[in-house]
Amino acid sequence: MNAGMTPLPASALQEVRLKRLRQRLLTAFAAMLAVAAVAGAAWWYFVSQGFVSTNDAYVGASMAPVTPLTSGAVLAVPVEDTQVVKRGAVLLVIDPQDAELQCAEAQAAYGLAVRKVTTYFANVEARSADYANAQLAYRRRDGLVRDGAVSNEDLTAARDNVEVAKAALDAARALTQGTTVMTNPEVLAAKAALDTAELNLLRTVVRAPVDGVVAQRQVQIGQWVQAGIPVMTIVPTSQVYVDANYKEDQLGRVHPGQPVTLTSDMYGPGVTFHGRVIGLAGGSGAAFAVIPAENATGNWISVVQRVPVRIRLDPGELTQHPLLVGLSLNARIDVTNAN
Repeated sequence: MNAGMTPLPASALQEVRLKRLRQRLLTAFAAMLAVAAVAGAAWWYFVSQGFVSTNDAYVGASMAPVTPLTSGAVLAVPVEDTQVVKRGAVLLVIDPQDAELQCAEAQAAYGLAVRKVTTYFANVEARSADYANAQLAYRRRDGLVRDGAVSNEDLTAARDNVEVAKAALDAARALTQGTTVMTNPEVLAAKAALDTAELNLLRTVVRAPVDGVVAQRQVQIGQWVQAGIPVMTIVPTSQVYVDANYKEDQLGRVHPGQPVTLTSDMYGPGVTFHGRVIGLAGGSGAAFAVIPAENATGNWISVVQRVPVRIRLDPGELTQHPLLVGLSLNARIDVTNAN
């Protein structure tokens, strides 16, 4: 300390030290803020700009309604809601008695048609023989009429027999022209009726059209089911997709084929799903609403619209972590290859 200067009291020294400490802390805090701002700007510029994200995403699937193709009383329903089934598994059994009777009737009609058409071909051979005999008889009489051994009346009758035999032969051939027994229209019609009856009998057992989970079962044993009315649904959980609803100002660089990462509320952030953009919907959700928006009024307000983006998921990941229809997810599309 210089001579002649009055030393500061202890309290003043303490205050000076605190002031300097505060200045250092403020300087350090300002530097940290600056670094954070630079880091945030760099992250936004180099990373965040390469992705578009939304939490408005939901699992969907092309669900398969199970619809009987024949009517009848239900004998068995061997599946329950939530049950996992494989393609071809029996879902419903309809009483087959009526179909069995129709099948037997069609089988008998088919056998009769085959026999009937077989007689057509036999008849052609018989009429051909009759025609040949009539021609031979006519030629014999034509040779004898000059000698007076055969009258003109007999010759005329022989000529008429030839014409009658020819007409009978033409009629027999018309029933078999260009066909065989098995390709004759009558046999084909009977065979089609038999195939239909057999198909109806086969349809009394309703099978799963795809692998999936049984849902919305609406049928019980003893119930009468009508052809064409769904009785349950199969949800193909291995073929689910995601519809992610992005804001319209996020879609400028989104196109099919881009990679997507997703997390679900069901499994949490520890499980990541991977997928690809399939395509964008043909319009916004408002455009396809039951009551579409009316924007031609004087009180119109601009509202940012959302457009569904369809995403295909990795089947292998779905096998390990199945997703259920309607579950929500967070989706992030990599748009770095948008050009």
